Amino acid sequence: MEKEYIGELEELILLLIVTLKDDAYGLSIRRALKEQANRTMTIGSVHGTLNRLEKKGLVTSCYSDATEVRGGRSKRIFTITASGKKALERSRDIKVNLWMQIPELAIK
Repeated sequence: MEKEYIGELEELILLLIVTLKDDAYGLSIRRALKEQANRTMTIGSVHGTLNRLEKKGLVTSCYSDATEVRGGRSKRIFTITASGKKALERSRDIKVNLWMQIPELAIK
């Protein structure tokens, strides 16, 4: 798992899971992708990515209690794992290192 690299979409979804906290479920992630990253995706694509992240061990999921608002259905809430945090840190470090090699574009 330590050498596992993540793609841009996986990185965005991991970041959103961290920021959404206890509200990180498929539809809220889809909305946040549109609002914060201007990425429009089908709910099936979002769930496919979430399932892939879970299979890689970068997130875990559990079901919330059913609510009347959702017609008695529960939400599948996602949480980042320690491996997921390491993958985000590794992705950030690689990008910052590359940006720093371009003096006129270096992040200060």
